Amino acid sequence: PASDILPGARIVDLLTNRQLAPRLRTNGVGLPGYRAGWFRLGNGEKALLFVTDPSRVVYIPTSAGYSLLLSPDQPEELLERLAARSAT
Repeated sequence: PASDILPGARIVDLLTNRQLAPRLRTNGVGLPGYRAGWFRLGNGEKALLFVTDPSRVVYIPTSAGYSLLLSPDQPEELLERLAARSAT
């Protein structure tokens, strides 16, 4: 739910940001060019990933005990919409 989204959503490059890069797949798919499912990140955090472009990923922290990492076509627009939703 949107109410679980915490402040701090941002665009990250998983090729250079090793803290947020997926390290261990716990339940999901890891194919060349696509990662989906549950992973542990470099910082030990649990995350749900749907990533096709690791250089432009939106990192969304939640209060539900995990973060979301997504590869939308327009990551800036997603951040704008999240910011607008949290402002209301």
